Amino acid sequence: MTSARQTTLHHEQSEFGAARAAEKAACAKQNAQAAITVASHAIDAADCEYLLQMLGLVATGEDTTGEE
Repeated sequence: MTSARQTTLHHEQSEFGAARAAEKAACAKQNAQAAITVASHAIDAADCEYLLQMLGLVATGEDTTGEE
């Protein structure tokens, strides 16, 4: 009975880890899209940097949107 319980917990932990990884990826994609939107509306590079900092976003220079 103990081994069955451990197997169930391991499976639940695996699902939880997968859900957290998916949420982290979705959040990174959303933040990247927000940074692109901010950059497209900024007046210049200094304005863009200020707006990104104000919003708590980071411009990584990496395309995480999956689009080419």
